[in-house]
Amino acid sequence: MKLKCKIKDYRWQAAALVLILGVMAAFVSQKEGYHMDELLSFELSNARFTPWIVPTQPEGRLAKFMREEVDGDTLWETGQNILHIAEDVLVHKGNSKVAGFKADVYPEPVWISRQEFTDYITVDRTDAFQYLSVYFNVKDDNHPPLHFMLLHTVSSLLQGKIFPWMGCGINLLAVAGICILLMRMGEMLTGSRSCGLMAALIYGLSAGGFATVLLIRMYGVMTFLCMAALYLHLQKWNTGIWNKNNKWLIAVTAAGFWTQYFFLFYVIILAAVTGILLIRRRRGKALLYYVRSMLTAAAIGLAVFPFAVADVFASGRGVEAIEKLQQGLGAYGESLYRFGGILLHSFAGGGAGLLLAVAICVGGLIYGRRKGASPINAANVAFLTVPAAGYFLLAARMSPYYVDRYIMAIFPVMALLVAVLFKESGLPAFGGVLLALLLGGISIVGYDGAYLYKG
Repeated sequence: MKLKCKIKDYRWQAAALVLILGVMAAFVSQKEGYHMDELLSFELSNARFTPWIVPTQPEGRLAKFMREEVDGDTLWETGQNILHIAEDVLVHKGNSKVAGFKADVYPEPVWISRQEFTDYITVDRTDAFQYLSVYFNVKDDNHPPLHFMLLHTVSSLLQGKIFPWMGCGINLLAVAGICILLMRMGEMLTGSRSCGLMAALIYGLSAGGFATVLLIRMYGVMTFLCMAALYLHLQKWNTGIWNKNNKWLIAVTAAGFWTQYFFLFYVIILAAVTGILLIRRRRGKALLYYVRSMLTAAAIGLAVFPFAVADVFASGRGVEAIEKLQQGLGAYGESLYRFGGILLHSFAGGGAGLLLAVAICVGGLIYGRRKGASPINAANVAFLTVPAAGYFLLAARMSPYYVDRYIMAIFPVMALLVAVLFKESGLPAFGGVLLALLLGGISIVGYDGAYLYKG
């Protein structure tokens, strides 16, 4: 009986989630082609120890070594080969066989057939669930391995195939998780389930939400992990419990680091806000527990993927981002303008939708203050606004291209902010749901088909 009541209590949230996922699934079903970076996702996930296929070197050095020196006819033989290689490395180090092993590099390009390329980006029974291959493939890329491992898992379950649902399905689960977190955070911050419902509908039916699902890259998973980090920080701040149940905070922080380095923009600023608030409240012990948890997450993250240091500080993309940060305000105005335009379009179907939402919320907020409504908790406002604003400013400064993927992580925060403003204004709850559905309708009708690549 109690379970039945609980399900009944959340029937509107369940209905909203079904609506959001249904609309997004309809868009996924229309996706026909792939951006070159989406194909790269499949390549790095599924190419067996060959991150880059080129006409003069169709098989990678490590792939050739694995085929000739590691793979045996039986598991026992493979294990023995690995032991011999490890012994050789320990004894001879830089003069070991693996260190001097050469790939076949041809003086003239050779033709790579359609079947060879298909084998390169798909998985069969001989290379299914080869997570070590994924790990070494992304070592030479500018991204950490978690999303590629998720995509490799899906590819291993659906061997020999490439179709949009393989990557979009991962993103759809991530967006479902984001919407659930928005529902919970809205209720946590305002005590009203309608606030969380409104936030989930605004985000889930936005152009930014659609793009997050349709782009087969790591940004959907990263956005989920950013929202999970925000949820855990808000939960700890509002319950005051910092000395236990920190394993989820550690796990989410490490997982975000393993997904996309832009996650660090968000979580470092979020950590700074947390630290400052704890210091101002003179919560010394809580600060100690928190710092210990975050340092533990950093240590685990680097221990599992130490190549991140070179990715951030020594790779071409990493050096380019740092140089942009050091350039000061040169061309920064244009970046802010371009990314601001992307934010407007992605969040509410363009400026008109966002202006409508802001006008209603601000008008209602003034009305609510006059009626004596309680002010919004300042600490919660800081958690919502400062990390999102800081992330936007850093992304606008350091991103190599003016594309929506680099600011996808703050789309759900924008939706939550509007929902919280609406609830605090004292306007009726059903009005918030209607506003969310109106904004969603604008986004659905006006969606430009980005990442569908139809035809």
